[in-house]
Amino acid sequence: MRILEIREQSVSLQSNIRNSVVDFSQMTCSVIAIITDVIREGKPVIGYGFNSIGRYAVSSTLRDRLIPRIMQADPESILDSSGKNLDPFKIWDIMMKNEKQGGNGDRAHAVGAVDMAVWDTVAKIEGVPLWKLLSDRFNHGQYDDQVFTYAAGGYYYPGKGLESLKYEVKSYLDRGYTAVKIKIGGATLDEDVKRIEAVMEVMGSGNNVAVDANGRFDLEKALAYGKAISPYNLMWYEEAGDPHDYQLHATLSEHYTGPMATGENLFSLQEARNLIRYGGMRPDRDFLQFDCGLGYGLVEYLRILNMLEMHGWSRRRCIPHGGHQMCLNIAAGLQIGGNECYPDVFKPIGGLADHIPVDNGYILLPDIPGVGFEAKNDVYTVLKQVGSQ
Repeated sequence: MRILEIREQSVSLQSNIRNSVVDFSQMTCSVIAIITDVIREGKPVIGYGFNSIGRYAVSSTLRDRLIPRIMQADPESILDSSGKNLDPFKIWDIMMKNEKQGGNGDRAHAVGAVDMAVWDTVAKIEGVPLWKLLSDRFNHGQYDDQVFTYAAGGYYYPGKGLESLKYEVKSYLDRGYTAVKIKIGGATLDEDVKRIEAVMEVMGSGNNVAVDANGRFDLEKALAYGKAISPYNLMWYEEAGDPHDYQLHATLSEHYTGPMATGENLFSLQEARNLIRYGGMRPDRDFLQFDCGLGYGLVEYLRILNMLEMHGWSRRRCIPHGGHQMCLNIAAGLQIGGNECYPDVFKPIGGLADHIPVDNGYILLPDIPGVGFEAKNDVYTVLKQVGSQ
């Protein structure tokens, strides 16, 4: 088999929302299509991917470096031992050829986008859903037939008050979610406390409400928020400070006894290892949110999972950031803790498959080959346009 072409296109995720740091009105992402000469049901197999949500498109890195490296490589060098399918690990090595260690920024997202498309291609050629392929290859055939998912929302909208926030959260409950996450740090502490209390009023308690500061706080403010929210027994307190400020997280963990979460902005195995070594994260209660679409793909994520197990962490403490179907497949096939979902924002990339409802906080996966993008009409419409240029 051969890769005939790899295409990239920048797609707008324009949305009139913000968190404590980022205004998403100009947000973009890169969409990838890998076109092969393998024919299934009379059509060429095309694998799709994108670099997740929350970072911008990485077109130049993809077009100037990574895609040419793959297309210029010996075609045999990117195949598995059967010669009939792609080898994601070999392709990963080719993409990273002549790259320095460290500096894990936009390059990580570019690799993640291609890697996602590679795995979609591999599973489609095998004729199985990606979660089944991951289960068979890396998890002794075990998998979860349903995955815990929570609704990520509670962003700051212009003119949005407490009643609008409560209405939003109630809509998640009406759609089958049992846990939600909202933003903090974009208002005063007093205002954010009122927002948390309003959401708890709808949810009935704090243990199914998570809050996310998006790395906004210095240590003093992180501690102040931690003290204010401690009585609420929240599901978790996410990314209080800069993701690389391991000392801040370690100090916060000494004062805030509730669960914490972080990791979405740590992209490499080494960054993840440093968090475990120095960040004070506690394997009995905290959550790790590494996102393969932002962080060097599933190939690197598998290495991170191995590292975590060596340090005494259960896979169940991993709930990836991103709210997309790639992480949902990983959650099912590798039996990690769950998956984020964006029910109402970051269209068309955000959200999971159409016509598969969330039932009591859990969701099933579409039983179609690959990642399952074809089961989500709005995202597949965009992906298909890239693949048919």
